[in-house]
Amino acid sequence: QVQLVESGGGLVQAGGSLRLSCAASGRTFSRYPMGWFRQAPGKEREFVAAISGIGDSTYYADSVKGRFTISRDNAKNTVYLQMNSLKPEDTAVYYCAADLRIPNGYPSRSVGLYTNWGQGTQVTVSS
Repeated sequence: QVQLVESGGGLVQAGGSLRLSCAASGRTFSRYPMGWFRQAPGKEREFVAAISGIGDSTYYADSVKGRFTISRDNAKNTVYLQMNSLKPEDTAVYYCAADLRIPNGYPSRSVGLYTNWGQGTQVTVSS
């Protein structure tokens, strides 16, 4: 059974940093794109960042570009999201997702194209 488990969320002051981790189990994820999404109360889930299977390509939402960095360690089946210069508007539940449709597929920004999701981790940024 495929499982994604996020960790690393919490409460931080504006300007601070957090690093989220997503541990994958149940199969090898190394050839598949992975992404991070977030959902604030009353809003739709939105794209944050995505990374290719071997980690050579990364993509970011304009709102986080230059502040967030996505990376992966395929030996550990883990994806990370380093978040710096956090703002109150970054407050949301952050979800890790895997696109297991096609090996070496293109990392999509679309929520609907990801096949497996974690349970989410809360990030709260105070002003």
